[in-house]
Amino acid sequence: MTRGRFITFEGIDGAGKSTQHAWLVSHLRAQGRTVVATREPGGTPLGEKLRALLLSEPMHLETEALLMFAARREHVAQVIEPALARGEWVICDRFVDASFAYQGGGRGMSLDKLQQLAVWTLGDLTPDLTLIFDAPVAVAQQRLHAATANPDRFEREQAAFFERVRQAYLQIAQANPQRVRLIDACKRLEDINQEVASIVSTLC
Repeated sequence: MTRGRFITFEGIDGAGKSTQHAWLVSHLRAQGRTVVATREPGGTPLGEKLRALLLSEPMHLETEALLMFAARREHVAQVIEPALARGEWVICDRFVDASFAYQGGGRGMSLDKLQQLAVWTLGDLTPDLTLIFDAPVAVAQQRLHAATANPDRFEREQAAFFERVRQAYLQIAQANPQRVRLIDACKRLEDINQEVASIVSTLC
């Protein structure tokens, strides 16, 4: 059986990645593909419980990272790897790059420690494609404030935090040109849809 495809969506809060994630899932299903739509943190019953803690409870930055990777390990073992083995497409709203961007770039945690956690948690699992949706922090925050009545612990962070996260994502894109595609999230929605569809079609 042919292995499925694994696509991850990344970007700062308010960049519009979740909207595009939902659009691509519908687009691929309309093409007749079997798609697993999932997210991080979360994706499993245990992961969703950890998500609730991570988005609400203050904690040490290394505790935050460890909980993120604990949820991710369960997610990989219970959802992602089995689906890929069945030949299904897994479309994930955030994955390991988010830890390097948020806990690394945003919080300032050691990238070496994060890399050790990634190796331990993921083994040789790597997304086939990562789409990073990029928007200036001011634009993303305006969108976020307009759409979110009760912001979570991350969404309440200051602009300087999100600028560090954004710069970390840009560095990830530059360092991984074979896997990562950077998308201008300020374009018209229809144009972004078309760009996403065009990029993803190369995996078919």
